[in-house]
Amino acid sequence: MCGIVGLFLKDPKLEPRLGELLTDMLITMTDRGPDSAGIAIYSRGKDGHAKLTVQSADPDRDFADLADKLGKAIGSHVRLAQKDTHAVLDLPSDRLEAARHAIRDIAPNVKVMSAGEGIEIYKEVGLPKDVAARFDVAHMQGTHGIGHTRMATESAVTTMGAHPFSTGSDQCLVHNGSLSNHNGLRRELIRQGMTFETQNDTEVAAAYVSHKLKEGQNLGQALESGLDDLDGFFTFVVGTKDGFGVVRDPIACKPAVMAETDQYVAFGSEYRALVNLPGIDNARVWEPEPATVYFWER
Repeated sequence: MCGIVGLFLKDPKLEPRLGELLTDMLITMTDRGPDSAGIAIYSRGKDGHAKLTVQSADPDRDFADLADKLGKAIGSHVRLAQKDTHAVLDLPSDRLEAARHAIRDIAPNVKVMSAGEGIEIYKEVGLPKDVAARFDVAHMQGTHGIGHTRMATESAVTTMGAHPFSTGSDQCLVHNGSLSNHNGLRRELIRQGMTFETQNDTEVAAAYVSHKLKEGQNLGQALESGLDDLDGFFTFVVGTKDGFGVVRDPIACKPAVMAETDQYVAFGSEYRALVNLPGIDNARVWEPEPATVYFWER
């Protein structure tokens, strides 16, 4: 079943409250998917810097000297900030891809959650309130974010199987629904050079969008292409460095609602996820149309 929330802030005054607002929205969706939860937070970042967010089942062991090892591997200084089972590695932006590849060799038990100038992804098995508390999401600041609480249908309940999935720099995707042609698409995307960590159909959708962006399409075009190439039923919310997009399949059987004010654009699988947002009583509220791409960016 799954539950999705998203919040794009137009008003910088709300940026200190992004984590707080997203956490409340996500917890409200708990009964749509209690198996695992995840959240992507986008911040403005620092010029010349990038972030690699990683996860380990044994963080005390794997994170102990990770920054030093990675720094030597890429020939640059790396700083590490640990948050429970995750850590955010701060490094020069021109060494990001080198760092992402080096992690596989120097720390094979460490999994990359996200990479980019602004994105951080935190996800684990458990209820949204517990996952959010572990990473202190409520106190995170940022410009926009996406959250997901999962009811597993097509793959195991694991950290890597939780949403969001990130398969490109500063990009992530969450999904409510099921794809019927994901195995064939996965094989084709592997032939095109994409890599996968799980058997989850949502990771295929994320990789599909990443691949289309690499081919030169913009996000709107990539999501439009998905309407032709992705079989099944789906609601996607996609995050990028500068904004987020929403698209539903032509049948649009999965619930979705959006709200917009002068301060924000919000998405929820149900309206009740939005009721505590500031100014919601005066918001323009609507249900996204089937097979229609919506996108906001700063």
